[in-house]
Formats: sequence, C-alpha cells, structure tokens
Amino acid sequence: MMKKILAKSYLGFVLVLLYAPIVFIAIYSFTTAKSMGNWTGFTFDLYKSLFTGGAAEVVGGSSPEKVGSLVTALENTLLIALIASAFSVMLGTLAAIGIYNMKTRQKAAVQFMNNIPMLNPDIITGVSLFLLFVFLHISKGYVTVILSHITFCTPYVVLNVLPKLSQMNPNIYEAALDLGATPSQALRKVMIPQLWPGMLSGFILSFTMSLDDFAVTYFTAGSSGLDTLSTYIYADARKGGLTPELRPMMTIIFLLILVVLLLVNYRTFKKTKTANS
Repeated sequence: MMKKILAKSYLGFVLVLLYAPIVFIAIYSFTTAKSMGNWTGFTFDLYKSLFTGGAAEVVGGSSPEKVGSLVTALENTLLIALIASAFSVMLGTLAAIGIYNMKTRQKAAVQFMNNIPMLNPDIITGVSLFLLFVFLHISKGYVTVILSHITFCTPYVVLNVLPKLSQMNPNIYEAALDLGATPSQALRKVMIPQLWPGMLSGFILSFTMSLDDFAVTYFTAGSSGLDTLSTYIYADARKGGLTPELRPMMTIIFLLILVVLLLVNYRTFKKTKTANS
C-alpha cells in the first residue's frame, strides 16, 4: 500500500514539474502584463495582437514590427521543419532499406555510425557543419539551415524504419518482382505501405527535432537575418525580456500538438480494440 502511494506521489511530482511551466504560460497568455507573475486582468488582447500583427491596442504588448518578426520566425520554423522532415523521411527510408540488406558486420558498423549523430551534442554538430560550410565557401542562410536539419534528422528516421523492415516478410519484395512489378513499383506499392507507420513516426520525430533546434540553426544561419523561433527567443531574451505575444503562441502550439497526440492515440486504441474483438 505504502509503495503504491509513494509511486503515485512520485509520478504526480514529475508530471507537475513537466506541465506546471506550460500551464503557467497558458494562464498568463490571457493577461497583457509584460512580466509574468504580474496579473493585470483577464483579456484576449495578446491573442488579438498575435493574429493582427500587433495592430490591436495592447497595454504592455509589442510593436507591430516586433510581432511581425515573431510571426515570420514561426513561419520560417515551420517551413524549415516541413522541408527537412520530408527530405529526411525519403533519405532515411532508403538508407534503412540499404542497411537492412547489408551483411551482419557491415550492418552493425553502419548502424553504429548512424547512432553517433544522435548521441553527439548539438553544439558539436552545429560547429562542425558551420566549419564545413565555411570550408566549401557556401553562403549561410535558408539552404544551409535546411541541409543541417536534414543531416541531424535523417538518423532518427533510419532508427524508426529499421524495426518495421525487421517485422516485414522478407520475401514480399521478391514476390512482387516475380509477379512482374518493376523495382520502383515494388518499392512504392509493396514496401512503402508496410513501412508507412515507421516513416510517419520518423517524420513526426524529425519535425519535432527541427522545430526545437537552436544550436545547429544558430551556427548555420549566419548573418543573413534568418530567424527561427528558437533564435528569435534567444535574441529577444538577450535584449532584456520576452515578447508578450510569445505566451499565446506557445499555448496554441502546445494545444495543437496535444490534439494531434490525442487523435493518434485514439486511432491506435481503436485499431487495437478492433484487432482484439
């Protein structure tokens, strides 16, 4: 009995630590106070300001230029994350198929090499890519940031697709070829549907990693004026305070992710229930 109480108390404590800051931000997104902890009354003004580019009259809010820069940073973040995730899924899936068909020793060696970028600290990856682009005389900006994000996202896709390849019937591809399919048709119509859950997991993980990245983006964006959410928040914090409109933006992003997770879990639960019936 005592063990159960302690286990539940510990779990509750961890959940509070994880979600209290998010709840705190969500609550203070409904007040126009510039500093959190100073409640000036319930209002939707910060949300209005965020969606109207700072045009709304908000006491303690930001100028239209600052809100515009924040929205631009969000657009850059989403665009980079989408492009990097899409390319990572394509490259990672093909790499996983190649690794799976290798001999045992080669396979182990390549898998080990694939794991290194994931264990490598972000700052080392960022500095390494920065030096590579300098050496190759590539101007830093959108292209270098996207290439960098593809570089550190692809190993995560490989890690998600390989287990699906192991679960798949190894003869299904050969059977498709024997029945007259070309290698590209067998890949698209036979293998991809089997690997789709792993590819989707890899895409979501890559998107999240790209969305969250700071160190790699900071070193590879250069002085082109390109801002993502992470670099914008860093620059904003260095100036002495965060843009109040960040609070509603963070709340909206969290709620969207929560809805997606609930839908995915509900779908998985429904499939499991149908399979057990």
